[in-house]
Amino acid sequence: MMYVSLNELEKDIARASLKTNGIHTSILQKELIDKLIYTAEFAEEDSIRTRAKQIIRDVAKKMHIIPSSIIDLYLGIGQGTVKQVCTVPAMNVRSLTYDFARLVFRLIEKRSIGPVVFEIARTEAAYTGQHPDDFVVAILAAAIKENYSGPVFMQADHMQLSAKNYAADKNAEVESIKSFVKSFIDAGFYNIDIDASTLVDLNKPTRNEQQYDNYIVTAEMTRYIRSLQPKNLQISIGAEIGHIGGKNSVPEDLVAFMQGYLKLHSTQEIGLSKIAIQTGSSHGGIPLPDGTVAKVAIDFEAIEKIGKLARETYHMGGIVQHGASTLQKELFHMFFEKKTLEIHLATEFQNILYNNMPRDLKDRMYAWLNENHQKEWDDTLTHEQNIYKTRKHAIGPFKKNLWELPENKKRVIISEWEKELNFLFTKLHVDNTKSLLAQ
Repeated sequence: MMYVSLNELEKDIARASLKTNGIHTSILQKELIDKLIYTAEFAEEDSIRTRAKQIIRDVAKKMHIIPSSIIDLYLGIGQGTVKQVCTVPAMNVRSLTYDFARLVFRLIEKRSIGPVVFEIARTEAAYTGQHPDDFVVAILAAAIKENYSGPVFMQADHMQLSAKNYAADKNAEVESIKSFVKSFIDAGFYNIDIDASTLVDLNKPTRNEQQYDNYIVTAEMTRYIRSLQPKNLQISIGAEIGHIGGKNSVPEDLVAFMQGYLKLHSTQEIGLSKIAIQTGSSHGGIPLPDGTVAKVAIDFEAIEKIGKLARETYHMGGIVQHGASTLQKELFHMFFEKKTLEIHLATEFQNILYNNMPRDLKDRMYAWLNENHQKEWDDTLTHEQNIYKTRKHAIGPFKKNLWELPENKKRVIISEWEKELNFLFTKLHVDNTKSLLAQ
């Protein structure tokens, strides 16, 4: 596919009758939107990319496709005015974002699904070659293509501070995160996860001291986010009390964090809508010598106890589970049963991509990793383990190659994604939840 010139785009706009009195959606969906999103992502000229993105945003607005905050649902659950009937899937989309989102919107229509979240972390945006604006317009373009109408929840995942950088210069590290947060909000991400759990110091003698830097920074970031949010919109803000991959969280950690946070947080403003904890999982899973992923024991008792505390005492929606997509399948029903509010799903979608892409493309991506990322490899691990741990970094450099895969090659990947999503949506009980959004 070739991108089009600015003049050709303007002609296409006129041909599709993009006027306030209506949109010819058949022309948009059959012909124009594929061209527009490709142009928005890959045109060499900044002016053409910018114009294509603006057209997509304008069309989405006319079709009532609205970047939204999920805070009303989460606070409603926390306040007891809304019954929790599902665990919300938050999906980190690292590649083929337009195609992946199209699939999700088709399943939303087919299964009458309400709340789902499209998300990307700050670090993911960098290594997948997706500026926040690129990510948002790809999701909106997918909604246009599939004739979706309604709220779209896009989330900035893991706005994470570096403990090392924070120790060297606290103000500089916080200002750096603020800059990233602003770029996400400006793009249309109205759900922001602040991750200062990296600053938790378990060597300190009391839980308050352990959580001190975490709640100090989270309170400051809450104030900053509220200062940036659009008029008449409350951004949903999440926090973390346990660093993923570290020690499992306990209720006392949440109490210490919230007591400190609430002393600093203005009662005139809405605070946090959810809290992430550590339950035994890890990002990407733990690769074994043959490249497969180890089974992990999840502390569901922590999810249940801390979630109950979060809802009943602090009126948040509940607990967020990170690093879940590579967990063994027989565990997934437990997340809903233990009232997990939100679950983050990423690496298994990436695994499906690599397992089903054309062999020649995978070989080229692995060769690129051999050339560019060996410095990150661990001599104690096998080649397969090192490839597994670093192959996410090949997605950005090969973004265009993946986008331009022939449709029959893409269908193999998308078909496997669909199987995975249908399994997850069933276990998380998101079918027939559109009424939640109406509430």
